[in-house]
Amino acid sequence: LQITTPVMAISSWTRALTLLAAASAAAAFSTPLRVGARRRAIASPGASAVRMRDYPKPNVENTDNYRVSSALTSKLKSLAGKGGSKRVAIVGGGLAGLSAAKYLVDAGHKPVVYEARNVLGGKVSAWQDEDGDWIETGLHIFFGAYPNMMNLFAELDLHDRLQWKVHKMIFAMQQLPGEFTTFDFIPGIPAPFNFGLAILLNQKMLTLPEKLQTAPPLLPMLIEGQDFIDAQDELSVTDFMRKYGMPERINEEVFIAMAKALDFIDPDKLSMTVVLTAMNRFLNEDNGLQMAFLDGNQPDRLCEPMKQYIEARGGEVITGCPLASIETADDGSVTGLRMRSGELVTADEYVSAMPVDVVKRIVPEKWSTMPYFRQLDNLEGIPVINLHMWFDKKLNSADHLTFSRSPLLSVYADMSTTCKEYYDEEKSMLELVFAPCSPIAGGNVNWIAKSDEEIIDATMGELARLFPTEIAADPKWPSTVGQGPEGTARLRKFAVVKTPRSVYAAIPGRNKYRPSQETPIPNLTMCGCFTSQKFLGSMEGAILSGKLAAEVVACRAAGEPTQGLKAVQPHVESEAAKAEPRKPVGVKGSDAVSFGGGSSLGSKAIDELKEIDPSQLVPLG
Repeated sequence: LQITTPVMAISSWTRALTLLAAASAAAAFSTPLRVGARRRAIASPGASAVRMRDYPKPNVENTDNYRVSSALTSKLKSLAGKGGSKRVAIVGGGLAGLSAAKYLVDAGHKPVVYEARNVLGGKVSAWQDEDGDWIETGLHIFFGAYPNMMNLFAELDLHDRLQWKVHKMIFAMQQLPGEFTTFDFIPGIPAPFNFGLAILLNQKMLTLPEKLQTAPPLLPMLIEGQDFIDAQDELSVTDFMRKYGMPERINEEVFIAMAKALDFIDPDKLSMTVVLTAMNRFLNEDNGLQMAFLDGNQPDRLCEPMKQYIEARGGEVITGCPLASIETADDGSVTGLRMRSGELVTADEYVSAMPVDVVKRIVPEKWSTMPYFRQLDNLEGIPVINLHMWFDKKLNSADHLTFSRSPLLSVYADMSTTCKEYYDEEKSMLELVFAPCSPIAGGNVNWIAKSDEEIIDATMGELARLFPTEIAADPKWPSTVGQGPEGTARLRKFAVVKTPRSVYAAIPGRNKYRPSQETPIPNLTMCGCFTSQKFLGSMEGAILSGKLAAEVVACRAAGEPTQGLKAVQPHVESEAAKAEPRKPVGVKGSDAVSFGGGSSLGSKAIDELKEIDPSQLVPLG
């Protein structure tokens, strides 16, 4: 006891200190990030351009979450042949829909995916411009703590398409333009101690007293576990911080970057449950925060292999086939899907893999008073903007994801350095997440309603802070006029992709409304990262939701028990009992925004957005 007690005390404090690092680390857990691997992490002023360098794949398999994911894959395969092969119609060809189809063919069924657009991927879709350059809906990063995604890559034999980066996190120094700091994860140090050491070694972001003051309020997460985490959903990150006496400076140093990376939202708007959930995922995995970039565009390098796998096993993937309505019987069950072409698609089972905002527009009148569907009124997608900016020179940026800690930008990466397909040693192409961009996310400006030129000018001002000796003074961009003569890099081309309704807005009090994959409709299953699963609104969450939906269908076909329906909140039950039926407004238009995707918002898309979501275009600020 004389030996053990001090060791346990030290261990407890070390775990406490790791929580702050995990909080910062959780900033990387978003959905909304994605991609790569290659060079020196920090480029000092005047240094030569950093070159791409890949790192070996970390051990992502030796975790409980990975084993759970593998076990579910095995379960689905074991159900093949039980109950016969069902024809399953899946609406939506994003990651959730493709995941559902992949695991349904594993379970011996015949899924057909119907995607409204001519490109697969949903929120990870991409397309080429007139120059042949790829335009991506979002900047997407893959993490070691994405067990279902890592299982999928193994099952499709795609691991060689991930470019792993050095295990660190890079932050721009807010008060020191052009300077950066890092959390460095030392190889061989197990979790959670690698977190603690990474933050203790960093001397630039928080003082030791601030680190010590921040850790104790987070200890209940370790002690009470998921019950404590779920109970914090009514609090914003800022509310939690002030309730438990955390230092105010941690908001500026850590929580702003974290909140914007997790859900494109400022900390005064983001649910603390989201932050704690992300921290809890990363805290116990040695390589959970190691990041990888896909080696090229998502449609070709990820979605196409999923499509080929599905079709090689008897499934189908059909693009350019938008849904008009869901046809129902008197008992509410689905009798078919009426497509815009007029075709009636019939199947044994139906899966919705549509975004929540699209689902709400398509819910049949018979279902509209059901509490399960009424609760969706409490969920909505968050606006976000993704930028591509091509420069005429190479910038001294990192071969990694960088947290900008900027009022306007969340994260960015120089894709000309991090990604093989976009590699260029002479010129930089930055991909940046512009957030928050609307009042629901905590912003005071509705950037979705702003012109592309206004958005780029604001971004150029932020880049002048991040690269003060490199960005040129350019009269075309007024925000750069203060740049000195040493700056010579000029913007030669840009693309602005606006997603008016991206992943669900994880504002306080919303987690309880996320529905189960199983629905009260006997032949309908739901998936999408907004549905109830433990990996938030992210690529990982989308893959897991599709896999869980496949489990529902496969178990039902085999006559085995399912996970069941998630309980609906009592007040929703009460409100639904008094509600009048609503006719579906339907999904109109043909631009990506009509189907929950991202778009360059040309005049046609703006007209469609005015009709389906006019609040997005109301000027503010």
